[in-house]
Amino acid sequence: MANEAKPCPCDIGDRSDYGGLGQEVQIEHIKAYVVKPSATSDKAVIVIQDIFGWELPNTRYMADMLAANGYTAVCPDFFVGKEPWSPTKDWSTFQEWLKDKKPTDINKEVDVVLKYLKEQCGAKRIGIVGFCWGGVATHYLALLYPEIKAGVSVYGIVREREDRYSLKSPTLFIFAENDNVIPLDQVTNLKGKCTVDFQLKVFPGQTHGFVHRKREDINPADKPQIEEARKDMLNWLNKYI
Repeated sequence: MANEAKPCPCDIGDRSDYGGLGQEVQIEHIKAYVVKPSATSDKAVIVIQDIFGWELPNTRYMADMLAANGYTAVCPDFFVGKEPWSPTKDWSTFQEWLKDKKPTDINKEVDVVLKYLKEQCGAKRIGIVGFCWGGVATHYLALLYPEIKAGVSVYGIVREREDRYSLKSPTLFIFAENDNVIPLDQVTNLKGKCTVDFQLKVFPGQTHGFVHRKREDINPADKPQIEEARKDMLNWLNKYI
């Protein structure tokens, strides 16, 4: 059981029983969930999981939403078979769990996924969207991969790198005002220091995980902001990809 003195601030939220419209595939050394749009498209988005892993139905729901908007969406297992975080774990053990799952140590996986999208899916324009752990990964990749046309980092930020403002890809950062994981002062430090197009948007009253781990159908008070954030994500991708 979790230590009540150290509960997990990263609430799993309204875990969905959503089944998904895509299929699981093997991409070299990693598994991935892939869903394609109804019409042929040369646009693709890599969807990067949160700490609860690539199989979380909520994240696959977001991948399916992207496919419904004309993108091939792929959600790889960036933990490469390692056990995802569980909300029953003691938060004081999180850093130990994270040691072999750094969001800034995924280049090998990203490279094989980019190759797969280009060679197997015909993708010519590729973006990234990441949530929580994946939001950090998205920020990191936006610093390194100019071939990525756009990034959307949802409640995730690279804190420790000196080059964290040197974005190579236009990036939208979506945050919650009442986020116990990411203090707002770390968010505002990004302002005015990036040279490519970027945007910071903070949603008042919201908490960590609201975009993909809150279900709009059972949270009517939050529904407008959940839908607005998802629309912002799609508009940013549509603008640059």
